[in-house]
Amino acid sequence: MSKEFTERKADYPIDDIYINRWSPRAFSDKKVEKETLFSVFEAARWAPSAANKQPWRFVYAMNEEDRDTFLTFINDGNTSWCKKAPVLIAIVANKRWSEDSNDINPTHAFDTGAAWGFLALEANRKGLVTHAMGGFNREKAKEVLQIPDGHEVFAMVALGYHGDTESLPESLQQREKKSGRHTIDTFIHEGLYS
Repeated sequence: MSKEFTERKADYPIDDIYINRWSPRAFSDKKVEKETLFSVFEAARWAPSAANKQPWRFVYAMNEEDRDTFLTFINDGNTSWCKKAPVLIAIVANKRWSEDSNDINPTHAFDTGAAWGFLALEANRKGLVTHAMGGFNREKAKEVLQIPDGHEVFAMVALGYHGDTESLPESLQQREKKSGRHTIDTFIHEGLYS
């Protein structure tokens, strides 16, 4: 049986970076240097991908005008806190095997998820926090950001330095804590799924 997932402790030995990474909503006003941001993207670059296609794409906003543009398609519940993040990132995947092909890459989502994981861990290693969001209008994001056909927008990510919990709307302050995880017996299966 699974333990109540409130505890943040590994049952088997792993590096602390996996336990320490979490998704806060409180961001400080401290700017992220472009070189630091690019180091985070550099980590994503080295994620594994099928046939080395590297389908991930990232559209980022650092200046006020670009961040305001992102806020036009992010849901209100998320804009209440992510508007303070110094960087917003759209995670996009090229669904095709190549830019000039209509053949679908069946691993585009899997590979892009791996790149996001590398990005999140490197951000954590650099003292940054990330919070991925699914609450946004995908069609509007695609239109506003001029994402070409054959590409899919998967998530928005707020990135920056962790801020004071009291800067959040009162309704979110109690949620600003590290969550636990299910134990591995809830998601691993030997031999067969059942």
